[in-house]
Amino acid sequence: MLANTESMSLLKNIFLIIGLLVAVTGVCAELAISGSLVQGGMVIGKSAPGASITVDNLPVRVSAEGYFLIGFGRDHGAESLVNVVYPDGRSESRRLTIKKREYAIQRIDGLPERKVTPEKIDYARIRNETAAIKEARKRDDSRTDFLSGWNWPVEGPISGVYGSQRVLNGKPRRPHFGVDIAVPVGSLVKAPADGVVTLAHPGMFYSGVTLMLDHGHKLSSSFLHLNKTLVKVGDRVRKGDIIAEVGKTGRVTGAHLDWRMNLRNARIDPQLLVGEMPK
Repeated sequence: MLANTESMSLLKNIFLIIGLLVAVTGVCAELAISGSLVQGGMVIGKSAPGASITVDNLPVRVSAEGYFLIGFGRDHGAESLVNVVYPDGRSESRRLTIKKREYAIQRIDGLPERKVTPEKIDYARIRNETAAIKEARKRDDSRTDFLSGWNWPVEGPISGVYGSQRVLNGKPRRPHFGVDIAVPVGSLVKAPADGVVTLAHPGMFYSGVTLMLDHGHKLSSSFLHLNKTLVKVGDRVRKGDIIAEVGKTGRVTGAHLDWRMNLRNARIDPQLLVGEMPK
C-alpha cells in the first residue's frame, strides 16, 4: 500500500474534505479534481468506484478506488471535457479551463554538429531507439504509484525548463519537454515517486544512457544523459530509492539530469508536480 507517505495522506485529506463539503451542502460532486489546470499540467481525479470516464472523448483508466489521471500537453487548447458515467447509469460532465503558458527561447551552442543534424548512417539507430521508448510507454498498469507523491530526483541549479523553444548551434529544433538540473557527473539520482523500471538503455543517440520508470496509468518518467543506471528493467522502486548516476552522455554540452514525464500522449511538466527546487 502507498498510504504511508505524506503526499498520499494530503491528497486523501483533500478528497475527504471535498466529500464532507458535499455532504453538508447537498451538492452532487462525486467527481473531484486536484492539480494544475495549465498547459503542461497534470491533475488527479477521484470518482465513484466503477465509473467510466472519458477525457476529450477518449477513455481513461480508472482505479478500483476511483482515481484517474488527466494530462495537458505543451500546446493544449483552452478547454478539456471530462465525462463520467456512474455505475447506476447517472452521468456528469465537467468542462475544465486550461491556462495558457508563455515559453522562452533557449539557445545552446557548442554541441557536436552530428548531434544536431544526424548523418544518414544514424537514422536507423535513432528509429530503433525511438521505437524502444514508445514500447516502454505502452505499459498501462492499474498501479497507482503516482499517489506516492513527488520529490526532485536530484537537487541543484535548474538549467533548462519545460516548453522552451530550443535553438541548437543556431538551428531551430523541437521544444524542450523536460526540466534540466545541472549537477556533477556521478551525482545520485533518486526515484521521484514509486514505480517500475521499464527501460534501462546503455546509450541512445540523443539522450545517452537513459532510464524510464512507469508510475501506473501510462504515467512515466524518463531520465536522460545519465552516467550509468543502477536498476534493471522490471525492478520495483520506491520514492527516494537510488536509481542512477548523473552523466553527460548523448546530446549535451555538460553534466546534467534531464527529467521528463509523459501521461499517455501528453508530455507534461515535472516541475509542476514537485514545485520549487529546495534551497
